[in-house]
Amino acid sequence: MALKVVALAGGVGGAKLADGLAQAMPARDLTIVVNTGDDFDHLGLRICPDLDTMVYTLAGLADPRRGWGRADETWHFLEELGRLGGPVWFRLGDRDLALHAERTRRLGSGETLSEVTQHFCQILGVEARVLPMSDQPVETKVMTEDGRMPFEEYFVARKWKPVVKGFLFEGVEASSPAPGVLQAIQAADLVVLCPSNPWVSLDPILAVPGIREALHPRPVLGVSPIIGNQAVKGPAAKMFLEMGMEPTAYSAAAHFRDLLQGWVIDNQDGHLEERITELGVQVWVSDILMVDDRDRRRLGAEALRFGAELRSMEGM
Repeated sequence: MALKVVALAGGVGGAKLADGLAQAMPARDLTIVVNTGDDFDHLGLRICPDLDTMVYTLAGLADPRRGWGRADETWHFLEELGRLGGPVWFRLGDRDLALHAERTRRLGSGETLSEVTQHFCQILGVEARVLPMSDQPVETKVMTEDGRMPFEEYFVARKWKPVVKGFLFEGVEASSPAPGVLQAIQAADLVVLCPSNPWVSLDPILAVPGIREALHPRPVLGVSPIIGNQAVKGPAAKMFLEMGMEPTAYSAAAHFRDLLQGWVIDNQDGHLEERITELGVQVWVSDILMVDDRDRRRLGAEALRFGAELRSMEGM
């Protein structure tokens, strides 16, 4: 019997594993809840970086080198914008720009972010169900030694150089899960925390009222975003250090200890298995670096096998 799976994801690593899951199982049985804490307005357009990375990846349109944005992109708009003295710190390609413009138009006409995302998925041939964590705006603010700043300012404009002191998810208390999110979790046979940044990709999702509570009765496994004390991409390891924690697969597991039944770590972190099991979490050791499409599919299949084992242990 095919498992019904819910994946929580943000960023490039999250999109890669979600794509691997979609290849390793019937995509119609997969629901992906995506972080929207990075969403912001730029040049009058509503930008949803994690949602777009997810949709482009599942549609086979993502740039394989950068991991974000469209493949075969052109940059005429950005070049001309710069020539005119406009802000070019956030790179918008010509193809990508069309999606942002159409999203903004649809939101302005009264559609919800969930409805707009579903429309894009249908147009681009994405079979898995992709849901924003909420239809209400939630803005991740990074508390740094240089002051409080929106995530994209910290991440893109400041190239994640400021020292991090903490995080704030503005508006999250007034938000609610997007339609279908809680229902998907309640119907799930397995929940997967993708290898996304714990602080700014997964924590915003879990902060939306009702989502963390809905996960507790479900079998939950995660894939470590840390391999050998380093993040594959982005500032997660730097954030752990600046928050006073060693950046390891163990620290990442401990961050979610109240939710996890299982944790997937890389072969080079196998020495941490005993420490992680002391958290009450089962461990699966494998090669978790996703270099190509074959790696994604293999890791997705392994996560599903591990999930089936966890369910068997729980007598589910």
